[in-house]
Amino acid sequence: MAPREPRTQTRQPAEPVERQREKASASARSVLLTILGEFVLPRRGEVWTGTLVDALGALGIEEKSARQALARTAAEGLLDSVRHGRKVRWSLTEAGDRLLREGTERIYGFMRGPRDWDGRWLVLTAGVPETQRRLRHRLRTKLTWLGLGSPSPGLWVIPDAAKEAAVRDVVRELQLEDRAYAWTGPSAGIGDTAKLITAAWDLDDVEKRYLGFIERFQGMTAASGREAFAGQVLLIQEWRRFPFLDPDLPAELLDHDWPGPRAAAVFHDLHNRWHRRAQAEWDRMDEDAAARN
Repeated sequence: MAPREPRTQTRQPAEPVERQREKASASARSVLLTILGEFVLPRRGEVWTGTLVDALGALGIEEKSARQALARTAAEGLLDSVRHGRKVRWSLTEAGDRLLREGTERIYGFMRGPRDWDGRWLVLTAGVPETQRRLRHRLRTKLTWLGLGSPSPGLWVIPDAAKEAAVRDVVRELQLEDRAYAWTGPSAGIGDTAKLITAAWDLDDVEKRYLGFIERFQGMTAASGREAFAGQVLLIQEWRRFPFLDPDLPAELLDHDWPGPRAAAVFHDLHNRWHRRAQAEWDRMDEDAAARN
């Protein structure tokens, strides 16, 4: 690929967590899922309503919106509830546990370090007509989560043959065995790889997002346990988008200094720095909720 100049970044002083919290624009349900994965999943998957309402309140989400997000998540089959007197305790369902564990593995395992590439690609064709929009959406969501890109309708590619089993599981889950075909192998050297990559993934947009993430979070401080908790949720909330956007291409296919590893270093450094205080703040909120009548 022809080299190009890396994007420059104008460094601005990092904003404190309090101001970042005011800017949070993610939906209540999305933030709830982040909280469930980071704080509830490691604690046997159980939590009081009051804890979740307080936790979402720390992110600027009003109680009404918090309860609506809870009800919606339960309606999707991810949470069950049991009443204890006047209080309600929620627990992750099997589907909820599986979803969060898969997400946690992908989020924390993503871009942990450079990987060797054997030069092989995985190519998938899957024909789903326009009339089956829901099935098309599910296929796109699942394949994108695995890092595949679509350079043309019905065609999916990724320079990672190790994804074969995961792609087979998606095809089987969506019952597309009679409409899909996949193969792995090296490039035949026909055509322009750079053009294929540009058609399959919007790397310019991903790069801008990485640089924005670095500018937003690098050097951010948290003056209290509550700010550490809010900062931790916001940090994960932003980072969890990248496995959907970035195929984590091998270095051989990148044409300049890619900012992904720098953004990953910022994420893991801040997460480690805030982890103890964020978890302690969660335990405090949970104890307060349990003590209420």
